Amino acid sequence: MMHSVVLARRPAGNPVETDFAVMSESLPEIPEGCFLTRNDYVSLDAGFRNWMNEDSGDEILPAMPLQAPVMGLVLAEVLESNHPDYAVGDKLMARFAWQTHSLSDGTDFIARLPAELEFNPSAYMGVLGDTGMSAYFGITDIAQLTSEDTILISGAGGAVGSIAGQIAKLMGARVIGIVGSEAKAEWIRNTLGYDAAVVRSDDTSLSEAIQDACPNGVDVFFDNVGGQTLEAAITNMNHRGRLVLCGAISGYGVTPHGPNNLFELITKELSVEGFMTHFRHERYDEAREQLSQWLREGVIQSPEHRLEGIENVGKAFADLFAGENFGKTIVAL
Repeated sequence: MMHSVVLARRPAGNPVETDFAVMSESLPEIPEGCFLTRNDYVSLDAGFRNWMNEDSGDEILPAMPLQAPVMGLVLAEVLESNHPDYAVGDKLMARFAWQTHSLSDGTDFIARLPAELEFNPSAYMGVLGDTGMSAYFGITDIAQLTSEDTILISGAGGAVGSIAGQIAKLMGARVIGIVGSEAKAEWIRNTLGYDAAVVRSDDTSLSEAIQDACPNGVDVFFDNVGGQTLEAAITNMNHRGRLVLCGAISGYGVTPHGPNNLFELITKELSVEGFMTHFRHERYDEAREQLSQWLREGVIQSPEHRLEGIENVGKAFADLFAGENFGKTIVAL
């Protein structure tokens, strides 16, 4: 049987577990030019919330239809194939759907993995998957981080932030993370090696909290949150600082809060660049080898928030928006 998590209703704001349902059906026949995979892990990535609203389709992805499997990244192995480019046993990281099995014609976003996996398979969903790639390309290519920089990272305890902070420390920068709880603050300092943490609080303005943690200002801001967090960071940026926009979880599926201080981008001569990791697909092998080398040396970790079973995929996705995850959220199928 093939089990799928479908979009049962449109989320109103942040998703909740009951926005999703599990449906089961027989394994499909495999037409010529297609192949069938067994999906071993599902990656939960907050950005997919952006395409759950009606009429939210764009040049990147179509809007997700109701009662259809939810799009997402999976770690898969080819079970049967009538496709000339995919053989039984091939291991893939692919943008299929939240399913135990997937039928593909090969036109989906697919990254091939080594025949023999050196590390725990789940690592290829985290530090060696799109999560790690986002951190790697954002820190090295776009931020062009140096040991002289102070870097501020939002969503520092999440999937990308937990890896980006570790890479930034390897480059010798002073690394500050923004998190939503004291528990995460302690974790990013003591486990991931962040120099300091800023905890969002109703008692203190975020801009002031950042200033306290970064008295000499911020040279690089790596943003996974957007909205008011981005606004507070802009206030604390140094002249000719760099803003790396990786995500905007505060605005996915809701009316976002636009920063009201964009004129400071001009007066401070700030550079701002957003990026989508899959546009660097041809460099995945390069990035994966460097990240693998750091794992071999034991200088970075691959933190996971793991659940088990297809029935927990919806819960795992909701956990992201509730801030329950420490590191990368995955579900083992």
